[in-house]
Amino acid sequence: MQEFIETINLPNGQIVEISTGKLAKQADGSVVVKCGDMMLLATAVSKNEPTPDADFMPLTVEYQEKYAAAGRFPGGFLKRESRPSEYEILIARLVDRALRPIFPENYHAETQVLVFLISADPNYPPDAFAALAASAALTISDIPFDQPISEVRVAKINGEFKINPTINEIELADLDLMVGGTLTDINMVEGESKEVDENTIIEALKIAHEYIKLEIEGQMRLREKAGKPKRIYDHEVNSEEIKQKLEDFCYDKVLSVAREHLTSKKERQEKFDAIKEEFLNQFTEEEKAEITSMVNRYFHDLHKRAVRQMILEDGKRLDGRSLDEIRPIWCEVNYLPSAHGSAIFTRGETQSLTTVTLGTKLDEQLIDGAVFEGTSNFLLHYNFPPFSTGEVKPLRLGRREIGHGNLALRALKNMIVRNEDNPYTIRVVSDILESNGSSSMATVCAGSLALMDSGVKMSKPVSGIAMGLIMDETTGKYAVLSDILGDEDHLGDMDFKVAGTADGITACQMDIKVKGLSFQVLSEALLQAKKGRLHILNIMNQTISASRPDYKPNVPRYKKLTIPREFMGAVIGVGGKVIQELQRETNSTIVIEEAGEMAVVDIFSTNKEGLEKAVNKIKAITTVPQIGDVFDGIVKSIQAYGAFVEILPGKEGLLHISEIDNKRVNDVNDYYKVGDHVQVKILDIDTKTGKFKLSHKALIKNQGDRI
Repeated sequence: MQEFIETINLPNGQIVEISTGKLAKQADGSVVVKCGDMMLLATAVSKNEPTPDADFMPLTVEYQEKYAAAGRFPGGFLKRESRPSEYEILIARLVDRALRPIFPENYHAETQVLVFLISADPNYPPDAFAALAASAALTISDIPFDQPISEVRVAKINGEFKINPTINEIELADLDLMVGGTLTDINMVEGESKEVDENTIIEALKIAHEYIKLEIEGQMRLREKAGKPKRIYDHEVNSEEIKQKLEDFCYDKVLSVAREHLTSKKERQEKFDAIKEEFLNQFTEEEKAEITSMVNRYFHDLHKRAVRQMILEDGKRLDGRSLDEIRPIWCEVNYLPSAHGSAIFTRGETQSLTTVTLGTKLDEQLIDGAVFEGTSNFLLHYNFPPFSTGEVKPLRLGRREIGHGNLALRALKNMIVRNEDNPYTIRVVSDILESNGSSSMATVCAGSLALMDSGVKMSKPVSGIAMGLIMDETTGKYAVLSDILGDEDHLGDMDFKVAGTADGITACQMDIKVKGLSFQVLSEALLQAKKGRLHILNIMNQTISASRPDYKPNVPRYKKLTIPREFMGAVIGVGGKVIQELQRETNSTIVIEEAGEMAVVDIFSTNKEGLEKAVNKIKAITTVPQIGDVFDGIVKSIQAYGAFVEILPGKEGLLHISEIDNKRVNDVNDYYKVGDHVQVKILDIDTKTGKFKLSHKALIKNQGDRI
């Protein structure tokens, strides 16, 4: 065994170590990345033969955190790592998006990159090093991979930028970005912020890129020590003759359709498909079967070039818009009468129907990861049914849905005001009913509208926009596009989503298909996005511009009580009997938690009377009676010498026969029967037994009065 180690000394004092040759040697490439006690094992394996008829890179990236890495057992019945958590899926997506553009376009062998957390350190969140590990495994392998990449986290904390902060430091950040890039350019961005401006984002990217370059240089040094020669491959069957025939027959026709500026995606696609079909009809069925896969690939490239030429030369988009023009928008709130909040946001052919549901602490999501534990009281779920694009597909939750939902959640969460008037667990659900470009940003807009419709207090409304890019790498000419169509995303070079308020950015995400982008292009895209974001906000504000003054009638109402901690047992009861009975009687949800010397009781109910009843019963259980207090008691039993009266649940006292009336009482039954209500005053409390001496006579003002 020969182990090769490369050390990277980062300017922030962190020491990153990349090693290979010790673990997982049967993989095409494997490395261990270590920083502090945090260790990641990354492997890369690629098949020798291409996937049949593939015209894409069949890349799979998985990220998994081993619970043993943090000295913990997995939760659940199985007690083993199983399907990836949403957090693990999101990290895998971050790595995938930075790696994918770097593979050669004509490499089609199925490739799998696995990154495992094998040792955890709370001072070094592993997600910031996952892409470095994945890239290093590919870089030293024989798998074709054009150049190393890396990712770092950059945060702004107390006015200062910090690279790869600790978990506790991230909680204090005004800006939290994951940034990926090559030695020369940025190629992936995702994160959230608290209304920072565009210049702050650019500054953060520049600082992050300096660290990325150091990590890439470390990978290149390791490759010199331990790298394998890259494999030779031939994954595409090509015919220059077919390619030229297609060019001559189709290019001008495709360009002509592009210049018709059709607003309907379906109509536009049908015309493009008809051109390709017309070309294929020149061949026999046998010839078609042989060349169709090749023609599809060539036609895609031709289609892409024609659309890009039209945009760069004409300054017009496929649907006829100018480069910075936003599609028509309409909004509506309170569309669903039974939902706690609802909104429709429609922009062009993209539409989101979004709902808000307000729940109790019991509805919080439990987070049980190897590194991150806790609960979440704000959930955002994004659904993308196949009918939204006119397709027939299985209805399932994929990584795309999780990624888009997380981006929208990050865009909105910091604008929600959390105080005693908003103790709710909030669930936002965006159902995409139509899709033609940036349904995630439609989710941000619809989510902001639905939250305000529900009465949840928002400090400011939030909108989002997706920016695109068409770039001619030969001439350097480019066009930045606002509010991109699905075709412009597919045929373009960038999808840069930016969400925020009128005063700053709250979340962003960038994916690109080229190797990287300059800071000049990124800066221009951000400034153009701001203009579009403000335009969309203005339209949204015409529908609803601030949260409703109150929640809807069917929203659970809330009351908070603080009681001495010693009364928790009395409220809960043996085996939870008391609190369960309280909830049944009052149709409420009651949550009780310790808070130092006191306990906090949260009471939720959709019924106002039930809420008040629950409050009164808990107050009764936790009230400490004092001499002189007056209660509306209930007669529980009658004896010859007096009546036993319940003044509070579980607390009874003796109303002696001599304390019933000012005049002589011969028989208690002449005055009361079991179940009667009677007002009594506490005359005395036996300090040893805790028994109460009660009087009704003390409350009688005049002779003969009965209370």
